[in-house]
Amino acid sequence: MKRCCEGVGLPCLFKGVGMASPRPPKYLLVFDFDETIINENSDDSIIRAAPGQELPEHIRQTFREGFYNEYMQRVLAYMGDQGVKMGDFKTVYENIPLSPGMPDLFQFLSKNHELFEIILISDANMFGIECNLRAAGFYSLFRKIFSNPSGFDKKGYFTLGPYHSHKCLDCPANMCKRKILTEYLAERAQEEVEFERVFYVGDGANDFCPSVTLTSADVAFPRKGYPMHRMTQEMEKKQPGAFQATVVPWESAAEVARYLQEVLKKKC
Repeated sequence: MKRCCEGVGLPCLFKGVGMASPRPPKYLLVFDFDETIINENSDDSIIRAAPGQELPEHIRQTFREGFYNEYMQRVLAYMGDQGVKMGDFKTVYENIPLSPGMPDLFQFLSKNHELFEIILISDANMFGIECNLRAAGFYSLFRKIFSNPSGFDKKGYFTLGPYHSHKCLDCPANMCKRKILTEYLAERAQEEVEFERVFYVGDGANDFCPSVTLTSADVAFPRKGYPMHRMTQEMEKKQPGAFQATVVPWESAAEVARYLQEVLKKKC
C-alpha cells in the first residue's frame, strides 16, 4: 500500500501571499483501549458499580465466546434493574487507571501532534471511553474513536449496541478491527491523506486481526505477554515472514514513546 504523503497538501487554513499549505500527518497511530490505554478491562471495571460489586451466577452463565457485546447488554440491563445510574458508571470510568507509561506517551504525542494522526478502535463503548479520556485530559488527541454505540434510555438504563456486522471468522460478531482500519485508510486516501507508516498499539486477539494487514514499513506494539503478543510469536514460528510489520512488545507505554522518538530523530 502506497502511504507516502510527500507532495500531498490540504486546503490552506489561512489565505495569504506565499503561505504554504499545511502538510498532512506523516504517521497514523492506532490505539486499542481496554488493557492498552487503560490498565483494566472496562467491562469488568463497571461491575464495581453493581450491588456487592459482583454479578449473579445466572447472568455470568449466559456468556458465549464471540458474543461478548450481547452478554454485556444483559449485564447492563441487570445493573439498570438494580438502580445503577449514569453517574455511577461515569465515576467508575473516570477512575480507571491508565496503563504504565501511557501519560508519558500521550505527553510525547501532544508535543508532536502535527506528525501523528491518532485514532482509537475499541470493543468497549463510546460513553466509557469518552468519560475516561476526558477525565485523564487526553480526549482531544484523538481524531476519531470507533467503538460500540452506548447511551442511556428513558428509564436511565445504560444501553449498548453492536458496532457493525462483518464476515471475519476471527473476530467477535459485533466488531472486526481489521475492517474498520482498512476502511479508514481507504477513506483517508480518498481525501488525499496517505500515511508513510502505521503504528498499532494493542493487547488482545482482536488487535492481532488488523495488525496482520500492516506492511513491512509499519510497526505493531503488542503489550508484552498478552494475546496479541503471543499470536504474533506463534505466527512467526509457524509462518516465518508472514507477519510483515516490525514487532515491538511493551510493558510500559513509555517504551512506545521512546521508539517513536527514535523514528522522528532518524527523519531529521
